[in-house]
Formats: sequence, structure tokens, C-alpha cells
Amino acid sequence: MQVNSIILLDLLGTFAFAISGIRLASRKHIDWFGAYIIGLATAIGGGTIRDVLLYVTPFWMLDGKYFLTTGVALLATLLFKEKLFRWGQTLFLFDAIGLGLFTIVGISKSIAAGLPFWVCIVMGTITGSAGGVIRDVLLNDVPLLFRKDIYALACVAGGVVYFICHHFYLPTSVTELIAALTVILTRVVAQKFHIQLPILKPVAAKHHTKEDEA
Repeated sequence: MQVNSIILLDLLGTFAFAISGIRLASRKHIDWFGAYIIGLATAIGGGTIRDVLLYVTPFWMLDGKYFLTTGVALLATLLFKEKLFRWGQTLFLFDAIGLGLFTIVGISKSIAAGLPFWVCIVMGTITGSAGGVIRDVLLNDVPLLFRKDIYALACVAGGVVYFICHHFYLPTSVTELIAALTVILTRVVAQKFHIQLPILKPVAAKHHTKEDEA
């Protein structure tokens, strides 16, 4: 992936994730600065964990565009609040798009670091989904990653498709597009048709009788 392509995907993903974080923050009646922090944490959280694991300086420490992009997302939310907050599905798409774009960025940076394909998929999944975990923890919600929704698995699916395309020597731009669309469509289809993972239910407590105690 070319450097310009990485930057573009990073900024688009930052904008999409920041809006999704700001939107959820509004439900908790948080002030503008708090909403900005939630949006920023959502946008840069996954990439920060990825960079720490790759032993490189986190990307946002080297470039202020991510702070500015989050500010633009906050401004757009304030200006178009009524329309954005009315279109729940549109905001869901922002989150799905951010998930797909960041997954590809994470995979690409891991490939550049010379890591095995399975590690690249893990890094892509972390980049795409960890920011949402941080957002949900800050908002005192059960992270979406740990609920029934197909979320992190969508990142894994995109990563697998990425390396299938890479195996058949498809152009990098085509591979990135197909993989990102795989993540987005997996998320959208799972939401539309209510495709969910089974819930891990606790074992029912056994009722002891006097005969059992004897």
C-alpha cells in the first residue's frame, strides 16, 4: 500500500469512527469537550494499541491531523445534529465504514513490518475494533465486541479475504477495496438479518435436597 493511500484510509476511518463515538457520547449527555475525547479515543484507540505492539511511536504523536479530523467530526455533528441523529442507520454505516478502513490500515502496516499473515489479521482486528472497546468502557457500556453482534469477526473475515486476494496476486488497491468491503458488508448483513453469535449462558445452579445432603 502506498503511503498516501494509508493516510487517506486513516483519515476517513478517523472521521467515521469519531462521529460514531460522538453520537454515542450524546446519549450520555456529555459536554462538547467530553464528546470530543470520546470521539478521539474511538478513532485512535485501536491504532495506538497496534503501534505499541509493533514497537513504533503511535501514529497520532507524529501527526496532528487526527486531532483536527476529530474536531471536524465534532463540528459536523453539531451543525448537522438533527439529521445525523435521526438517521440511525447512517450512523451505523459510519461505524461499519470505520471498521473496514481501519482493519485494512492495520493489516497493511503489519505486512510492512514483515509479520506473518495471521498476526496481520490480528493486528487488523485490533486496529478496527479496539477503539470501540475503549469508547464503550469510557461510556460505561458493555463493549460491543463482547456482545452478540458480529463485530471483530467481520474484521477477521476481511483479513482472510485480504490474504486470499493477495495469494492470487490481485493488485494491492483491488485487494484493499475487496477486503474493506468484506468487513463493511459482513457487519451490515449481520445487522440487517440479525445474525448473531450464541450467548454463553451460565450453568444453572443445582438445587440441593435433603436427600443429596445425606
